Amino acid sequence: MADNMLNDAVAATAFRRLVAHLQHRTDVQNIDLMGMAGFCRNCLADWIAEADGAMSRDDARAIIHGMPFSEWKQRYQGEATPEQIAKMQESVAKNADTH
Repeated sequence: MADNMLNDAVAATAFRRLVAHLQHRTDVQNIDLMGMAGFCRNCLADWIAEADGAMSRDDARAIIHGMPFSEWKQRYQGEATPEQIAKMQESVAKNADTH
């Protein structure tokens, strides 16, 4: 498995591209990301804060969203439907052994 590890420079470049992509695609709701992939922008930000150890969740979320989360939420986040919530819960349940 170690042979499949990315070096830090490649991983950092890909990560920055992912963040830019997520900032660009404001039409994609976090709830839909959760429903399909089992993680969203907030999860990614929380992982950054945990990895850093000294960074707050709010600071990490501002990095991922490109603005304070409260502002991003007001601008782009819609109300989740019952279907979206159910799909998210089903998807997140699959994460139990990986987090």
